[in-house]
Amino acid sequence: MIDSIAHWDEQLFLFLNQIHASWLDPVMLLITGKYIWIPFYIFLLFLLIREYKKDSIWYILGLILVILLADQFTSGFMKPFFERLRPCHDPRWQGMILNYSGCGGLYGFASSHAANTFGLAAYFQKVGGKKIPNFSWLFLWAAIVSYTRIYLGVHYPGDVLVGALVGILSGWLIYWLISNLKAIWVAHKSKNRISNL
Repeated sequence: MIDSIAHWDEQLFLFLNQIHASWLDPVMLLITGKYIWIPFYIFLLFLLIREYKKDSIWYILGLILVILLADQFTSGFMKPFFERLRPCHDPRWQGMILNYSGCGGLYGFASSHAANTFGLAAYFQKVGGKKIPNFSWLFLWAAIVSYTRIYLGVHYPGDVLVGALVGILSGWLIYWLISNLKAIWVAHKSKNRISNL
C-alpha cells in the first residue's frame, strides 16, 4: 500500500513538474524565497497590533511558536526520520525534471515551506476571527508558495500535502494553547485585583 502511494506520488510529481514555462521559472523562484515575504509578514503583524493592542503580544508569541513547531517537526524530526530523498536528489529523475533553483537538503518529507505557510494561514484564520477581515485567503497564498516546491523539483506532492497538514494542525494547536494561557492569565490578574481591594 505504501509503495503504491509513493508510486502515485512520484507519477503526479513527474506530471506536474513537466508543466512549466521558461518565463515562469524566475517567478516561481521569487515566490518560493523567504526574504521577498518580509514586508508581507510585517503587514500581518501590523494588523495584529492594530487590532489587539497590548494583547497582541500573546498572538505574536503564538505566531513564533507556530513557525517553530511546524518547522522543527518537519525539518528536525520528519526529514531525518523518514529519509525520503528530494526528487532533485533522486538519481532516477536526473535529466528528467525541472530543477531551476538548486536542490537544498538531501531529504524532503515533509515540506517545511508548506508546514510554515499553512501553519501561518491556519493560525491567522483563528486569531482573526470576527475582529480582523477573513484570513481564509492566506490558504491560497500558502498553496501557491507550496506549489512552487513541486514546480522547482524539490518536493513531491505528498511532501507538500503532509507538510500542509502539519502546518494546519500546528496553527490550530498553538492558537488553542495561547487562548487558554491568555484566559488563565486574565483570570489570575482579575483575582489578584479583587483580593487587593
